[in-house]
Amino acid sequence: MSPKPLLGLRTAIYPVTDLQKARDWYSAVLETRPYFDEPYYVGFNVGGFELGLDPDTSEVPAGAAGVTTYWGVEDVARTWDRLLELGAVPFSPVRDVGSGIRVALVKDPFGNLLGIIQNPHFPNTA
Repeated sequence: MSPKPLLGLRTAIYPVTDLQKARDWYSAVLETRPYFDEPYYVGFNVGGFELGLDPDTSEVPAGAAGVTTYWGVEDVARTWDRLLELGAVPFSPVRDVGSGIRVALVKDPFGNLLGIIQNPHFPNTA
């Protein structure tokens, strides 16, 4: 059986300029602690979806236009290649952001950012 092209909506990542303050604020808003809490990324499980906080604003700025939605995939590199073959344009290449979490961003043919994420710490069940 061939792998599914997309496993479903998984993660919305909010770029933040102060990770600790953002973690504390979202912990209060969500009334829960993060399931993943590292200096380079904080993730909350919200009803089976992930709300992520990313302190790296070098590519995607914090603010209203900075939220990126990521689709869960089984193999981020293979999916990246397929998206490019289908006409997507590279935006942020495949990279390991820590603890085996791999992400990438492309622009679809219409200029929208499309994020893909391979996260061994978050359920990838379809």
